[in-house]
Parts: sequence; structure tokens; C-alpha cells
Amino acid sequence: MDFQQIGHMDPALTDPATRTLKADKLTGRWLNTNPDTRGIVECVIKQDGELFSIDVTGAGPDGPIHWPTCRTKPLANLEEEAGQRTFALSATFEFSFMKAETYIRVNKGVLVIVLFASFHDGSRRSDYVNREFFYRPQ
Repeated sequence: MDFQQIGHMDPALTDPATRTLKADKLTGRWLNTNPDTRGIVECVIKQDGELFSIDVTGAGPDGPIHWPTCRTKPLANLEEEAGQRTFALSATFEFSFMKAETYIRVNKGVLVIVLFASFHDGSRRSDYVNREFFYRPQ
């Protein structure tokens, strides 16, 4: 295990401004830019104090599939262009047949969700990673 002193860390990690960022760029209702997606159709992100709730609707063969609500703490997203800093979220959704780990952030006004799906139901389906893009409806 490798340890660093606070002086060796990225200064943004200890900057009070990073801890007081506004979440307005991240919160709200988001729809997939691909109307024919077989993955996530919609994502609604709400802030409740220091936590965020994430409601996801997936595409199913017989209609929408509502995922269990996930509550999570925000992460400071320090990789934005031109030194911009925002929030990102990491959320894990547990199903009886799979685990879906998501990483969510806004980049240039578009919500990006990276999904890592792993199956534990004995179906022998391949685990996969997928990245989808979302916009705010008018």
C-alpha cells in the first residue's frame, strides 16, 4: 500500500471550494440520447443534504424496469477541462441476478454514465462495461 503526505496530494482535494460545490449541473431528470437504448433510459438525480438519491429506469423487453433507488455521497470531479471542478457520483445497484456499478458525471452539459455490470445468477452471461450519454428534457 502506498501512502502520501497531504503536501503531495492534488491541492484541489484539500481546497474548501471543492467541498462546497453546487450540484445544480448534476441534479435533475436526464434522458438517454439514444432512443433505442437497451440499457438505461432515464436517470433522476436529487440532492438531499449531503447525500444524493439516484433513480434509474432501464429498458426491458416488456417495458421500463425501475431500478432500486440508490443513495450515495458525492465525489469531487477534478478532471474537468480548464480547471473546472464539479461533482461526480458512484452508485451501486444490487439485483438478484446482477450488480450494476455506475460512475456518473457531467461533461460539457451532457450526463455520462459508465456502467459495469456483473452477473451472479449462474446464467454464464458475460460481464460488461457500457457508457451512455444523457440530456435534460426541455
